[in-house]
Amino acid sequence: MTASDTTSTMPRGDSQSASQLRGAASQAISSASDWLLARQHADGYWCAELEGDSILQSETILLFAWLGEERSPQALRAAEYLSRQQLPTGGWGMYPGGGVEISGSVKAYFALKLTGRDPESAEMQLARQAILAHGGADRVNSFTRFYLALLGQIPYEHCPAVPPEAMLLPNAFPASIYQISAWSRTIFVPLSIMWAHRPVRQLTPEQSIAELFIEPPERWPPLRSPGLKANRGLFTWERFFRYVDGGLKFLERARLRPLRQRGLKAAEKWMLDRFQQSDGLGAIYPPIVWSLVALKCLGYADDSPEVQSCRDELQKLAVEEPATADHPATTHWQPCKSPVWDTALTLRALAAAGVNGQHPACQKAIDWLLQKEVRSPGDWSTKVAAEPAGWYFEHNNEFYPDIDDTIMVMMALREQLSEVDTRDESLARDADKPAVFSAAAKDLQHAKAAVGRVEAVTQACRRAQAWVLAMQNRDGGWGAFDRDNDAAWLCQVPFADHNAMIDPSTPDIAARVVEALAGWGLTAEHPTVQKALSYIREQQEEDGAWFGRWGVNYLYGVWQVLVGLRAIGTPTDDPAVVAGVEWLLGCQQPCGGWGETPDTYEDPSLRGTGPVTPSQTAWALLGLQAVLPADHPAVLRGVEYLTRTQNADGSWDEPYFTGTGFPRVFYLRYHYYRIYFPLQALAGWESMAQG
Repeated sequence: MTASDTTSTMPRGDSQSASQLRGAASQAISSASDWLLARQHADGYWCAELEGDSILQSETILLFAWLGEERSPQALRAAEYLSRQQLPTGGWGMYPGGGVEISGSVKAYFALKLTGRDPESAEMQLARQAILAHGGADRVNSFTRFYLALLGQIPYEHCPAVPPEAMLLPNAFPASIYQISAWSRTIFVPLSIMWAHRPVRQLTPEQSIAELFIEPPERWPPLRSPGLKANRGLFTWERFFRYVDGGLKFLERARLRPLRQRGLKAAEKWMLDRFQQSDGLGAIYPPIVWSLVALKCLGYADDSPEVQSCRDELQKLAVEEPATADHPATTHWQPCKSPVWDTALTLRALAAAGVNGQHPACQKAIDWLLQKEVRSPGDWSTKVAAEPAGWYFEHNNEFYPDIDDTIMVMMALREQLSEVDTRDESLARDADKPAVFSAAAKDLQHAKAAVGRVEAVTQACRRAQAWVLAMQNRDGGWGAFDRDNDAAWLCQVPFADHNAMIDPSTPDIAARVVEALAGWGLTAEHPTVQKALSYIREQQEEDGAWFGRWGVNYLYGVWQVLVGLRAIGTPTDDPAVVAGVEWLLGCQQPCGGWGETPDTYEDPSLRGTGPVTPSQTAWALLGLQAVLPADHPAVLRGVEYLTRTQNADGSWDEPYFTGTGFPRVFYLRYHYYRIYFPLQALAGWESMAQG
């Protein structure tokens, strides 16, 4: 098949097939819309639970243990939840359907033991067997080593060096904290304080986990970022950084650290400054935990405002579940909260379903989003001279607006207010004329508010557009938080084994930026868009797919790119578009849906395969709808799958993780993905079918 044959020779369904689905789709759209509208918070936003894996429970218990609170009621409830997450094979995984992950399994075993689980019980014996079969505690990552050191299981010598003196490096220095990703930066700084002070709570022999050690810590394998192969050349960055790590530890043992106090003061100030206007440092779980440890190291009292703030932010991430007839009460933690993201995506889905800025719920949401616009400089400004703008992910995170949330909000606001009621315009414009005075005061107030809202949205999005344009990377793409944060050699440091040391361009974000810019009037001839399109084309895989950094995985990437390319006017017979469509068609499963497992990050040959999910089916449908007609058989089958699997209350079930935190390391389940993405896909199809 040639590129020009894509839409002309692909099999099409007849109009009767599509019409038979319209009634079911219309009902599904109405039910899903009602489901979302019923769950809007009083302040105007939407925010569902953001679910991570077992490490959130185990690490909190380990923190509590360091604080002497491992038998607190909340720790015991967390242990109950952690026990339920155990795999039948004995260990703990990163996502439903995943295998044993050694670091999470070691932390879970340790946490359960500290909360009083009998090491000779069946669950603990099974866990121990699984851990030893997968290499024992010897194979854990750097973050897990820090927890083991904190609780006296290994010396800090066996953790990677995190020197606070790095805070004194100039911002532009190749190894400064501003050359690593925003999320790594917010972890590095408090962890450097901890590394300098080396706090330890010594446990009793009965509380230790020596039974999980195969070799003594000095013989554990070197730390390495997932997927990086050992390079045997004469000079390698990995070897260089291992020498640096060893040198720093030698200086530490020799107490040769003349800049230590200056470094600690700089780290403390940096951390405290970023507590402001934020839901904790970085507004995400790991920096909040390490900040609490760092503050205690620095001598802050338990009742100090700083320590209490960290504990409060950690508590805000807790999800308490009451006891039932079958199960005791539990507590688990979210990695962060997602109100801006959930609100923007909900508004986009509702707009597609015809619930727009004239609806009171949408007006409240628009006003809430406008209040969350960033108006002060953050870390990004160390490299970029631009007016502060954009949006972040959480309730408050002023230092860290991100490209993805910013462009999603831009699109949501535009779609919500794409058509201003002409009567509102007339009333607001002619408010001083006698004819208008005869209108109801309520109508006039509504009109002024509507027009004022449009103006506020326009101004905020103009600022956001300028910020996004300024944040474009040299390769034409965009990362999440920073510009040109792509020094791959930094991924070779021992600390980098969380696979998130840098924040380079990704095709999913780049394509979404193109979609957003197209919606606000930019064309393919704009220099920024031209560079972005070149980058996107270069990133296409041989089989036609695109990698998905922030959603699982190639289904996410292909959806985003097809929509972005079409939004900017790329023809349907463009070779890149044809190849992407063919890839999606080839991944459709017999039931009509699509699904992909996080295993594809480890083994790309599995791309496009996995349990079918509503969110991933919706992504595929949205990608196909950008190119194919509404009555194409694959589109009809996908629509039929979504209408058939919807629950009576308007929701869909989705137990799998389809969000990506850090590939190969951490995955997410956004609890509203199963609602607003299917709603957007079905509403988009209905609009096309009526077309």
